[in-house]
Amino acid sequence: MNTHVSHTMRRLIAARLWLTVYQLPSYAPELNPVKGVWAHLKRSLANLTKHCLDQLTARVKTRLKRMQYRPHLIEWLITKTGLDFQLP
Repeated sequence: MNTHVSHTMRRLIAARLWLTVYQLPSYAPELNPVKGVWAHLKRSLANLTKHCLDQLTARVKTRLKRMQYRPHLIEWLITKTGLDFQLP
C-alpha cells in the first residue's frame, strides 16, 4: 500500500489547512528540481580524480555550498520543471 495516497495521509493533510499537497506522478525526474541539482553536481565532478573518499566528500560539500550561493541556478532548476510553486 502506498502511504502517500492512503486514507490516513489524506486525513492528516485535510486536518492542516495551511498545507497544500500536489500529487505528482510516481516517477517523474523532470518534475524534481533535486534531480537537476545532482545532475549539475555530477557534471562538475566528471573529470576529477580523488585518491580517497574524504577528498571526494570534501569536494562534493564545496560544490553544494557554491550552489547555495547561486540563487539564480536554483531558480533556474525549479523553473525548468515547469511547476508553479507560488502559493494559491
